[in-house]
Amino acid sequence: MNEARPQLHELLFSSVQGVSLESVDMANAGVQVEARSTAMRVACPGCGRWTGRVHGSYLRFPRDLPTAGKFVVVSLRVRRFVCAESSCPRKTFAEQVPGLTRQFGRRTERLRSTLVTVGLALAGRAGARMTDALGVPVSRNTLLRLIASLPDPPVTEPRVVGVDEYAQRKGRIYGTVLVDVETRRPIDLLPDREADTLAAWLAERPGIEIVCRDRAPFFAEGATRGAPQAIQIADRWHLWHNLGEAAEKCVYRHRGCLRPAPAPPDEPPEEAEPAASSPWPTGHRFAERTRAKHATIHALLKAGHCKRSVARQLGMTLNTILRFSRAATPEDLFTGQWQSRATKLDAYKPYLDLRWQEGCTNAWKLWEEIREQGYPDGYGNVRNYVSRTLRGKPQPVGPRPPSARAVTRWLLTHPDALVESDQIQLKAVLANCPELDVLAKHVRTFAHMVTDLQGDQLPEWIESARASTGLPSLNRFAHHLEHDLDAVVAGLSQPWSSGAVEGHVNRIKMLKRQMFGRAGFELLRKRVLLAK
Repeated sequence: MNEARPQLHELLFSSVQGVSLESVDMANAGVQVEARSTAMRVACPGCGRWTGRVHGSYLRFPRDLPTAGKFVVVSLRVRRFVCAESSCPRKTFAEQVPGLTRQFGRRTERLRSTLVTVGLALAGRAGARMTDALGVPVSRNTLLRLIASLPDPPVTEPRVVGVDEYAQRKGRIYGTVLVDVETRRPIDLLPDREADTLAAWLAERPGIEIVCRDRAPFFAEGATRGAPQAIQIADRWHLWHNLGEAAEKCVYRHRGCLRPAPAPPDEPPEEAEPAASSPWPTGHRFAERTRAKHATIHALLKAGHCKRSVARQLGMTLNTILRFSRAATPEDLFTGQWQSRATKLDAYKPYLDLRWQEGCTNAWKLWEEIREQGYPDGYGNVRNYVSRTLRGKPQPVGPRPPSARAVTRWLLTHPDALVESDQIQLKAVLANCPELDVLAKHVRTFAHMVTDLQGDQLPEWIESARASTGLPSLNRFAHHLEHDLDAVVAGLSQPWSSGAVEGHVNRIKMLKRQMFGRAGFELLRKRVLLAK
């Protein structure tokens, strides 16, 4: 043992100063390492004065990293010292071995560091399963407590900061994530997305020169008030995304132009004779029964039977026989529930017929469209009208026209990246609709500004877009750009963007899923800032 003691000491305590290895005992359950502290003088944690006067000693049993599949316990003898400062409130204190123990700690620092790394990577339940596989099983709550006890990392003042929102509870509670765009590391998390909170955070860091953000008004106001010296940059991806939404609304407004105009027929079609429309539904059991009764009653009356005799033979009341006898045809009995009563859907039926002829056969989509136009009722009436009336109507012969979303995708894609079939369809659509042709020119011009960083051309583009007729959504998009013109021009002129921030927003979503039910703000903030 004495010959191997230096090698064991180098193996177990190479990074720890002031510890002497006494012995190593191996048993079936684990390994016990006996050691003692050898420091001659230590500093008082209360006043900081050094002392070498020993009051007593005792044993500590911190658990260490496992070895060869067995758990390791360090039997460490530490001393209790007497403080040499008479005015110090600590009369005695226990020594701590730097790098090995801490106050009230039941694990060595290297084991604690390993558990913290597992907790930051996997959080509670998954982390607990991993520690069990490593041979140092702990509960998920222990891992979360270790994470919560970590201090915040030291952060240098950033020069370029990115700002974006993240959902703590989607649709209800939102926070703010701030990222150093140059190092692509998160700096801080704020509990809300209010302008005052962001302004106060930025005001504490006067060295910030550039703020990358989206065009949310609370971020714009907070950046203006908290960092007036900084240049605000609107993210290009958000600008392109907003343009895509406006373009899709414009295409949907002109969806009638997506279907090619039919060729004029050589001969005028012959007018079909109007068919006699019967209000009685064919095959309906009540309709067929009424027709049979009407025919039987009129046959008996023609045979010479009186009305009372017919009533006795058929088992009907006299008033029923009189009502059927006065009706020349069964359609004359069309009363009450058989009448075509006016419904709230009647005003929208021409639109539904037109959309059906245009190729839209989805009842839910039709209901959503007329609901935007003011239809007050639910989906069931539209579904019944489509299934009972429109399903029997023929649709136009020919290929189905492209959807508004497909045309928008063609407009937003570089012409060289489109396949030949899409190019042909896009050319046909633009040739059939002058407004969409103008929209395509505006989209391509804006795309050149985004890719080539030509922000100085934005005012001219806005003026041209606002002058376009028949494109109200594009007009509104251009009008909104004017409210944040400086930030948009900077975003289209400088290479900075919020791409790193968007990546950390997605990472926060993953961390929240790992800590579902326990992802409070403080715990989430620790994992975001400390995880590698």
